[in-house]
Amino acid sequence: MNQTQPLDNDICVHIFTASAAMVGVCLTVIGIIRVVIVLRKADLFVDDLLAGDAMLYLLSCLLSYWALRTRSIRRNHRLERVADAIFLIALTLTALNAAFIALAISVA
Repeated sequence: MNQTQPLDNDICVHIFTASAAMVGVCLTVIGIIRVVIVLRKADLFVDDLLAGDAMLYLLSCLLSYWALRTRSIRRNHRLERVADAIFLIALTLTALNAAFIALAISVA
């Protein structure tokens, strides 16, 4: 158990930093998509999906931060698993959003 503890904290740090960065990426892409929507006068639902994706990344970031700050090892592991699962769901949604954006660009 002592050997897994540093690895678990390391994973929490990576989830925290990566999910915080991905919130910024989602917000940037939402801004770019909104410009495209205004210029082309087309309505895309991808910006709504990206907003939901950003919320998932934010939730993952907050949970991993909470896991880093907690004193209870049991709570740390539980929060870390939930943050990890939410991060992976958000990452999958990001890939789907990228596919939708590519499809919208190729069709338009």
